[in-house]
Amino acid sequence: MTIGPGSFCADHDHDDSAWWQSAVGYQIYPASFADSNGDGIGDIPGIISKLDHLADLGIGFIWLSPVYASPMVDNGYDISDYRAINPIFGTMDDMDRLIAEARARKIGIVMDLVVNHTSDQHPWFRAARADRHSPYRDYYIWRDQPPVKGSAADIEASFGGPAWSRDAESGDWYFHLFAPQQPDLNWTNPALRAEIQAMMNWWLDKGVAGFRMDVIDLIGKQPEAGIVADGPELHRYLQEMHEATLAGRNAVTVGEAWSATPENAPLYSAPQRREVSMVFQFGHVTQFWDDKLGKWKPKPIDWPQLKATFATWQAALHDKGWNSLFWGNHDLPRAVSRYGDEGEHRVASAKALATILHLMEGTPYIYQGEEIGMTNAEFSRIDQYRDVETLNFHRIQLTEGVDEWAFLAGARANSRDNARTPMQWSAESHAGFTNGNPWISVNANYPALNVEQDRADHDGVFQRYRRLIALRKEHAVIRHGDFRLFLPDHPALVVYERSLGTDTLLVIANMSRETIDLPQSDIPAVQGSDIMTGRQVSTHPGARLEAYEAFAIWL
Repeated sequence: MTIGPGSFCADHDHDDSAWWQSAVGYQIYPASFADSNGDGIGDIPGIISKLDHLADLGIGFIWLSPVYASPMVDNGYDISDYRAINPIFGTMDDMDRLIAEARARKIGIVMDLVVNHTSDQHPWFRAARADRHSPYRDYYIWRDQPPVKGSAADIEASFGGPAWSRDAESGDWYFHLFAPQQPDLNWTNPALRAEIQAMMNWWLDKGVAGFRMDVIDLIGKQPEAGIVADGPELHRYLQEMHEATLAGRNAVTVGEAWSATPENAPLYSAPQRREVSMVFQFGHVTQFWDDKLGKWKPKPIDWPQLKATFATWQAALHDKGWNSLFWGNHDLPRAVSRYGDEGEHRVASAKALATILHLMEGTPYIYQGEEIGMTNAEFSRIDQYRDVETLNFHRIQLTEGVDEWAFLAGARANSRDNARTPMQWSAESHAGFTNGNPWISVNANYPALNVEQDRADHDGVFQRYRRLIALRKEHAVIRHGDFRLFLPDHPALVVYERSLGTDTLLVIANMSRETIDLPQSDIPAVQGSDIMTGRQVSTHPGARLEAYEAFAIWL
């Protein structure tokens, strides 16, 4: 294998070409991770100061949400210069130091690649709106009139409102699937694609370990035909990108693909297709959204449905591609709040969720704070929110007659700001995140829920994640074993088996607040040691599981 001049090279005892299959990713949302200068906003030097925490956890790479130059309309996902660092986060020297300091700890830095759209302050768009004859005009998608209501091109933006906005400077209309300040790029233009590929190579040569590709399933859009996701040219663009940037490099890529299905996901990640290493798919998330109001009116978690979804995806990509495994990210609610119990059983449910996820096949991702069981924000007023999506939909839904209290209940459950409250490092002021005033309020529960306290607990959440990460590195059966689900219809028990050669691992979790006795079933009946804690456990019928108890045992 050829390693690029600055490429990240993992140090693992298996095939280096797929080093991410034994690694665990950790997402950092920079504004909320650690503030080094007291301005209330997390920054790159703050991240560097916490690398030892992540190295001790055992992660293999950091997915770094955008730190590029940006007006911050969408918290950095509106990029105005792909080759510059936003001063609020630091300097390019800071970024180079982060790459080097992480590498010294055998941690790669995975950049967030946002190339479906740019900021309207990007030089490309500024040139495009200033001159219809500019070569940059065709970097974006234009029309001289808004689409006719009800036509194929009459598309709604993801943040609400129409996806076409009039540019006051040129008088024409441009397409944006997100905020009006985030104009979509025109991927049919080969010059645009070449610019993006050159930028990717520039970052890879600096030594980053790869890219997380934001809403990458949208780059093949054909708005005039009403096609937004999974367009007919999508996979050709991704294959071209791979050949121009990733081929011959030891880099990991994960594509965010809300449209991915068990049927089309192998098109992205099958090794012979040479597109991306894996995709983020969201079937386990969207299946519990309301049919009309979406995530703003979430449905209760139904464990038989959730288990079926996991089993489907385990089968769909086994030997055909590669899974990504995650409960949360910067757009989703906290895992414990959504899938577990943020009250009396917070610690136990956080450990159970970690166990279920990390012992499946795929690359697990931890969202910052998940390793200590952080919870949703519990904001009670709209003025506490900062997220552009939440604020837009608050305005839209109240106009449509939705009750303020009902909307806030949905926001408390699913607003993106639930994941964006500052990392809780200690019981000190502002959770040790900053010496200044944080850009968004710290969760009020930080005095009792923070890194210092959880790490001091030898049976805490951090220690469970640490053990699970180590087990993935040690055992091929966790990385590549077959998956078999037991008790698919049980409302609370999650039971599955992983097998590879002579190794078989049985995983059992009680995802309820009640004590449950194992029923008569085809679960193998054994007694032995839980591989995570060493305590004696039994899988015989009648064996009792406490609320949110989870263990794994060799058969």
